[in-house]
Amino acid sequence: MRNRCLLSAVVFVIAAGICGESAAETDTATVQKKTIQPLGPIERFATGFRFTEGPAVMSDGELYFTDIPNNAIQHFDSRGFLSLFTGESNHANGLWPLSDDKLLACEMDGAVVRYDLADGSREVLVDEYEGVRFNACNDLVVDRLGGIYFTDPHYRAPTPLPQKVRAVYYLSSEGEVKRLTGDLNAPNGIGLSLDEKTLYVIPSMQSEMLAFDIDEPGKLSNQREFCVLEQPDGVQGTGGDGMAVDVEGNLYITTHLGVQIFSPSGEALGTVAFPERSCNVTFGGEDFKTMIVTAQTSVYIVPMPIAGSRRGM
Repeated sequence: MRNRCLLSAVVFVIAAGICGESAAETDTATVQKKTIQPLGPIERFATGFRFTEGPAVMSDGELYFTDIPNNAIQHFDSRGFLSLFTGESNHANGLWPLSDDKLLACEMDGAVVRYDLADGSREVLVDEYEGVRFNACNDLVVDRLGGIYFTDPHYRAPTPLPQKVRAVYYLSSEGEVKRLTGDLNAPNGIGLSLDEKTLYVIPSMQSEMLAFDIDEPGKLSNQREFCVLEQPDGVQGTGGDGMAVDVEGNLYITTHLGVQIFSPSGEALGTVAFPERSCNVTFGGEDFKTMIVTAQTSVYIVPMPIAGSRRGM
C-alpha cells in the first residue's frame, strides 16, 4: 500500500542541535510552566488502520509505526509515501529507532527484535527469561550504553501467563537479561529521564504512574508514585499507554483523555486531546517540535513549543 499523504506539511527530519533553543523560547517555556499547549491545530496525518502504536522517527527523519491487529509495521519515507515495511511483525507494538539504521521492536508474540532497515532482516535479541518465553513484550527504551529496558504485561499473552508476573526487564548490550520488578499492574509505556537516573513506567490499569531510581544500568530501587493521571468523567483506574520526554525533561503520557503532560517533578502541565484515544507518542519534524501521536485508526501531528528529546541520535 502506497499513499501520498501530508508530509508536505511536516518533513520528518531531525535537526542538528535540537537542544539549542533560543533564549526567548526558553523564557516562554519557563513562563508557561503551568501549561504546555500546542502552537497550532491538530492534523490527521494518516488514517485507515486498525490500531496504531509505536511511532518511531529515525535519524534520517523517516517514520515507522505499528498496526497491531494487522500484524504490520508501516513506513513513511522522506518523500511522504506510505508503504508496508512488514506484514509479519509478530504483533509488534513499541518501536525504538537506532542511529545506525536499525529499528528495535517489542513483539507481543514474546520477543524483542532488531530490524536492519536496509534489507528488512530481523534478528531476535531476546525471547525468554529463565528458559520461559515472555508474556507479550510491549514497549522499550534504550540507554546510553545500548541496554534495553522493556515492559512485559499480559496483552495478547497466552494464559496462564508464561512468566506468571507482569514486569519490567533489562537487556544489557552484552545480552544479559534481568527482571527488574515484581508484578505490576499492566506495565506498558516506559521512558528514561534525561540524566538516566530515573526510569518511568506507565501502567495501563491504574491511574498512578511510577518512577524508579536507577542505581546502575539494569538495577532499580525506590519504586514510587510519579504522578496521578486525570480520569474521564465517571471513570476511575484508567492508566497510560506510551510516553515521550522533551528536552526539558517533561513527560508526555498517552491516556484516555489525550496526551497528559507532566513536569519532571510530576506537576500537571496540560492535556492535548485528540479525536481518537491516544496510544503512543514521539516527536519529529524539522525542529523536532512536532508531536506525533498514534491514536487507534490514525496518526496525528501537532506543533508544540518544546522540542522532543532524542538521546543517542
